[in-house]
Amino acid sequence: QVPPVESGGGSVQAGGSLRLSCAASGYISTYCMGWFRRAPGKEREGVAIIDPDSETLYAYSVKGRFTISRDNAKNTLYLQMNSLKPEDTAMYYCAAGRTVGRGACFAAPSMYTYWGQGTQVTVSS
Repeated sequence: QVPPVESGGGSVQAGGSLRLSCAASGYISTYCMGWFRRAPGKEREGVAIIDPDSETLYAYSVKGRFTISRDNAKNTLYLQMNSLKPEDTAMYYCAAGRTVGRGACFAAPSMYTYWGQGTQVTVSS
């Protein structure tokens, strides 16, 4: 499989918005798709997950501010980020992984096989 490719990162002031995109052809509709981030000095963490049935899962820190979505026709995954905070500053990664059991998806990075190179998001106060 071709690894996903992220775009859309940048610098924004606190309270602003950004939309990340991830091109992921061949598996976007059948795999668990997720956005992860790694801030300097911190572990990589799951931000938002979407399963093949479009059920979503969010980290508590972003719930209500971020929205994950998928356009299967365009083979593209999105992360709409609103009300951004300085603590959202990180490298953001798109990842894909096979479902587990009866189609479950989890937020653990180890469950994901295909990773993009990442796109930087910087939020200034």
